[in-house]
Amino acid sequence: MTADLTMIMVALVVLTLSAVFSFKFRALGLIGAIIALLIGLTTCPFHFGIFIFVIAVINLLSLCALDGGIKGVDYGLVGLMGLATMYIFTTNDFAMVLAALVLVSVPTYILVMLRDGRANVEVGVKYITFMVLATVLFLVGAIILVYTANVFNEYLYVLGYVMLVLGLCLEIGVAPFHEWVPDVFASADPIPISIIASLAKIVPFVAALWILVATANDMTASLSLFTAVLAAISMFVGNIGALTSKEHARVLGYSTVANMGYLLTCLVVVANPEYLYLALTGGLLLLFSNAAGKIGFFNAIKEKGAYSLLMFILAFSFIGIPPLMGFWGKLFILLSLAEMEYFWLVGIVVINSAISIPYYIRLANELGVSWELNLTNIICVAAVILIMVTVLFVPVEWFSTHMAAMAHTVGIAL
Repeated sequence: MTADLTMIMVALVVLTLSAVFSFKFRALGLIGAIIALLIGLTTCPFHFGIFIFVIAVINLLSLCALDGGIKGVDYGLVGLMGLATMYIFTTNDFAMVLAALVLVSVPTYILVMLRDGRANVEVGVKYITFMVLATVLFLVGAIILVYTANVFNEYLYVLGYVMLVLGLCLEIGVAPFHEWVPDVFASADPIPISIIASLAKIVPFVAALWILVATANDMTASLSLFTAVLAAISMFVGNIGALTSKEHARVLGYSTVANMGYLLTCLVVVANPEYLYLALTGGLLLLFSNAAGKIGFFNAIKEKGAYSLLMFILAFSFIGIPPLMGFWGKLFILLSLAEMEYFWLVGIVVINSAISIPYYIRLANELGVSWELNLTNIICVAAVILIMVTVLFVPVEWFSTHMAAMAHTVGIAL
């Protein structure tokens, strides 16, 4: 057993014990989850781990606004998701990558049903149905791809690639496999949805990229066009849906569909590992900025508004205004696509970023209220600080170098 895995096991023990005792003292669940995440942080490269840690802790704090909950076990579930997310950045083992995917996905089955005073079973059934199908497609596709890496068969490779990408699309909400997203986002409690829309999106992307890079061959370039078309569809469907929706949570649901379209373009770069570090940098920065924005906006929906300035800063990051984190995420993605000569996809990303401006400004305007010292504004301040890191530290200097090292590690993993 490696030292990293040993520390993760210690963190899991702490997490389990705190969840058990939280039935008596709810605060122990929160304290134990934070301690477990701190232990997990020691195993993860700092440049990735600190973002994951902050996103997980903000999600933990947001659960304080959820009345009722499940006696502190909800803290344990979010802590487990955080640990699995950290661990996927440290492992080169195929089985552990898939295990991390399952460990992030399963807790959301319970979280999505949490609501003040009662369980939202109807939403849970719809969400779980789609997620189980997504996980099965992803796992089967991944196994087929790894098999073809050792015993190549072009038909099996195409089948595995398509199944894995479709599973990823269902998991993160890429159009046209997004039907669950607007309905679940609008019907469920905003706090659990903020967790699903933020922390739960990181591992599926990293796992898919890890597997596709490790199993790439001469056919990958032609199959990338399939992924690129899905990404373009998702961008347009998501942004047009958000523009025409009125309900705040539904707008954010369609916004997620669009953002996952931007993210899916990163998989196009799998065909040429030379530019993978650009796609990794852009994809992760986009995921981190998306997480901060979704946490802030959904917490504002829960409490009927947050400080106006904070709402507009989060909106500007989503739009891609420099030098906020959302801008850098899109920039690195565009650079990777340009290097791959997918200029038509570059144009679609730029056009859709422009389409998104009106509804993000509208959201910020409608959810913005005057300053008041409360939990929602504290959470939004933390989210804004996260996306403003790139104002002080340019990602080219402190992030992309580590991405290049990670891309090399992933490329030789299998």
